[in-house]
Amino acid sequence: MSGLAAIAAHGRRALASLFGPIAAAALPPRCPGCGTPVAADHRFCAPCWGGLRWLTPPWCAACNRPFAHDRGADARCAACLADPPRHAGIRAAVAYGPVARRLALKLKYGGRIGVAATMAERMAPTLPPGIDLLVPVPLHRWRLWSRGFNQAALIAAAVRRRTGIAHDPFALVRRRATVPLRALGRGRRRQAVAGAFAVPDPARVAGRTIALVDDVYTSGATAAACTQVLLRAGAAAVVVLCWARVVGSGAAGD
Repeated sequence: MSGLAAIAAHGRRALASLFGPIAAAALPPRCPGCGTPVAADHRFCAPCWGGLRWLTPPWCAACNRPFAHDRGADARCAACLADPPRHAGIRAAVAYGPVARRLALKLKYGGRIGVAATMAERMAPTLPPGIDLLVPVPLHRWRLWSRGFNQAALIAAAVRRRTGIAHDPFALVRRRATVPLRALGRGRRRQAVAGAFAVPDPARVAGRTIALVDDVYTSGATAAACTQVLLRAGAAAVVVLCWARVVGSGAAGD
């Protein structure tokens, strides 16, 4: 390091030590759920923490839907017995509820992009071993232009920083726009996303075990459509990774 560079670096450290405590006092970390000051970034206050339902075993061996009691290592839920999924499981940090919803809305529609790091911090530990690649659910270019960012890509990038797993935001594309799915029934959701996704370069996913990243998992129509095209392109397996999933009745988004 040159003399001038060393002086500049020393100056930056001195300014940080001088103004860092001032900034911390003026702008303390806040709960991502309600905005209450907390001890550190990405921490929740006690009420918001208590309002989150963390998803852990026992759960369905196929889709990781939580069970009320342990049914055995290979037990499947009724939905997976009736219609076995093509994905290799849904790893969600929390069940969809008021606090989880608040974070999803802040990120997707409120432009609070720092929430992606909060979600990723809780999502990363849920990943099963053997994941080779993080692929976010893509937005159509017009939605990306209007929103300014893809929330799934922000979350995937944050998971990459925590895990070191490769992230490819362009491995999967949405080749046509789709109507908002929240007002549609299950069958119409599947019809709406049929043929909407594509893998432009199969070599980017061939033979790889992929974590398909999104913010909220609801009916599974979007995840199923993405999984189908990734497997057709040669992916070895696809695990769905999300912040929250709907585990009861009702829908929350896509």
